[in-house]
Amino acid sequence: MSDLFIAIYLDEDVDVLVADLLRARGFDADTAVAAGQIGKSDAEQVAFATSQGRALVTHNRRDFEELARSYASASRTHAGMILAVRRSPYEIARRLLAILNHVTADEMVNQVRYI
Repeated sequence: MSDLFIAIYLDEDVDVLVADLLRARGFDADTAVAAGQIGKSDAEQVAFATSQGRALVTHNRRDFEELARSYASASRTHAGMILAVRRSPYEIARRLLAILNHVTADEMVNQVRYI
């Protein structure tokens, strides 16, 4: 099966307004808050996002880069990780839209992107 549009999952460090802004543009965006995943470990966040077929968005670059390396070395698959520098929710949404409008969900699998 081929997936065209990337579904997004924001971990608990990312402002939930970002999800609202993405949904207003027609994209599928969920949050750790809405999904009841607050307080879960980083590994649990990636596992949850992957189980939902969602690319994870976080501000936690160091830990998630390590998780991406761990997934790669174990030949495990994730739906993608987008590592964001802390900016306003509007700027993060703008940068995410640049990815969402040009990259398919299938292309995002096992990728780490920086915004």
